[in-house]
Amino acid sequence: MTSNSSNKQVTVYGNTSCPYCGAARMLLTRKGVDFDDIIVTDNPSLLAEMLERSGRRTVPQILVGDTPVGGFDELSSLDKSGELDKMLAG
Repeated sequence: MTSNSSNKQVTVYGNTSCPYCGAARMLLTRKGVDFDDIIVTDNPSLLAEMLERSGRRTVPQILVGDTPVGGFDELSSLDKSGELDKMLAG
């Protein structure tokens, strides 16, 4: 079994009404991963930061360290394959 503590900073860019943002937060919380939860709603500077870091405009955008993971579907796939644990530990 892998440790739930993450050596890499995890960032979730999202909003408060997006169900996929909530699902991503729940997945990370369930795994015991601490993450920065950045709400981009009505904040053009944070939206620009998200776009610059992830290359995408849709939420959620999840980053592990400086590596863009994508949205909830990508995060969930990485979790199911075991790759997310490797990314978090690396």
